[in-house]
Amino acid sequence: MRVLGSAVLAMESLVMGFALLLAMEKHGALALSLGGALAVVILLTAGVMKNMTGWYLGSIWQLCLIGYGVVVPAMYFLGALFAVLWVSAFVIGRKGEAIRAAMLANPPTN
Repeated sequence: MRVLGSAVLAMESLVMGFALLLAMEKHGALALSLGGALAVVILLTAGVMKNMTGWYLGSIWQLCLIGYGVVVPAMYFLGALFAVLWVSAFVIGRKGEAIRAAMLANPPTN
């Protein structure tokens, strides 16, 4: 669960960096500063995915990423896409951890 969530956040940080390149031409320093700060905190959140605090923070950043669509309209689509990936990482990660716990509790016999 942690690995999938961290991977989604790392890719989001990169996409946010590319969105900043698009925003540079038409928007002011405030939009660029907020976007840069968002890219940095998303990347830092990938490092605290060991507990649920990382998942809560990551969920907040998903909404902020979609909200950055006000500055770069393509971010509405990309933010929604990453929100779906975020939820998928949570669901699939939980299933994977449940399978791993079951395998550790009942190891297969050869």
